[in-house]
Amino acid sequence: MTRRIVLALLTLTAAVLAAAVVPLALQAAAHERDAYVNSAQGTARAIAAIAEAKLDENAEDPALTKAMVQDAHEQDELLVLNAQRQVVAAQGTPHDVWKQMAADAEQTGASTTKLTKDRVVVVELVWSDGKIQGAPIGMVILERPLGPLNETITNLWVYLGLLCAGAMTAAALIAIYFARWVSRPLATLDSAARQIADGKLTVRASTGDGPPELRRMAATFNMMAGRLETLVHGHRAMLADVSHQLRTPLTALRLRLDLLAVDSPPADADELAGAQEEIARLSRLVDGLLATARAESVTEQLENIDVVAAVAERVAAWQPVADGHGVKLVAEPANADFKGKDKDADRPRVALGAGHLEQILDNLLDNAIDAIADKGGSVTVSVASSATGTTLTVVDDGPGMTAQERSRAFLRFASGSPGGTGLGLAIVHRLVTSNGGTIKLEDTPGGGLTVVLQFPGTALYEGSNPAG
Repeated sequence: MTRRIVLALLTLTAAVLAAAVVPLALQAAAHERDAYVNSAQGTARAIAAIAEAKLDENAEDPALTKAMVQDAHEQDELLVLNAQRQVVAAQGTPHDVWKQMAADAEQTGASTTKLTKDRVVVVELVWSDGKIQGAPIGMVILERPLGPLNETITNLWVYLGLLCAGAMTAAALIAIYFARWVSRPLATLDSAARQIADGKLTVRASTGDGPPELRRMAATFNMMAGRLETLVHGHRAMLADVSHQLRTPLTALRLRLDLLAVDSPPADADELAGAQEEIARLSRLVDGLLATARAESVTEQLENIDVVAAVAERVAAWQPVADGHGVKLVAEPANADFKGKDKDADRPRVALGAGHLEQILDNLLDNAIDAIADKGGSVTVSVASSATGTTLTVVDDGPGMTAQERSRAFLRFASGSPGGTGLGLAIVHRLVTSNGGTIKLEDTPGGGLTVVLQFPGTALYEGSNPAG
């Protein structure tokens, strides 16, 4: 963010300076050039006025030369000619460019000025008694080098360039200051949020830095974090109490039924067996409810998990169960490069709580195998990696789900199979979403159910993505 703000302000400052300074510099340079030419023309006119009284003489006049030199600049080159183009006074040796200008001036009867690459040349006609009539009695040729003018213009551009550089530097420093003033508390807030997501519920953001809006946001965040800490601790305490209060009487009841079944007559044995099955189902239901509650209050430290290795391990663990029900269980990494042990760096990884991916896979494989048990179907688990994260897909060719069943599949007790608790997909949904992922159910082409899980890459949780 700092880089973007600095670039934006520098671009704006550069545009403003270019729109304001460049025209101003060009105008100032043109003004300096005009002033320099006007100065040369003024000098030529002054010398012409001095020479007017003496141009009738053909010989050089020392007094005229002295007066001319005093009035001219030291670097000027001058000639004073009479009507016959004879030199009356001179200083230096003007270039030949003045000869054509002198001819043009005599023909038009007007003084002329020319700006060449390195000098300004002025041809000033001298008239008798200052009246522009008849033929001129002489002319003054003045050549003045452009070195001083070019130096002045160069100094002007250097000054304006330094001024622009100073303005750009000041703009960059101001932009960096304000960007950091805003980004530093945001970074602190982001770090606090990430630590809370990792389970450190006591972390709080600083409320003393940044603009008022960010300070209010940090205060609100701390209030939210405090309430979250209270809720999570209360939830955990409730889970512990419920686990103890429910499991203890269920275990005691099962033991009593087992004792009764030992000495019961055959007529009562079937009833006791049914009661034991209901107790077992109730135990599974309690375990599922507790697992769902734990999934809803996930605050464990995130771990960097190798998805392919986790899939391979869980598929191997469920292989005997699948074989026992006549189900073909296959793990297919989408990219063959993932299979090599020497390419661990390229294997897809996700940041999840400890044991969450295993629990997710166990529930999905259990549901898939149960859906096609003893029907000769297959279950395929595949992994695909992209720039944005990792996709885990579980595909079966069983009976699948209707659109209505898929819409309710993540709700508690929404079981589509007899004897099921309806908590498996609910637990998976809570675990996936609490870890920043998404889950969706789709029809398998040819029949069956496809579960697609998408998890963000570990870079997002490690804070390595560029913020700015």
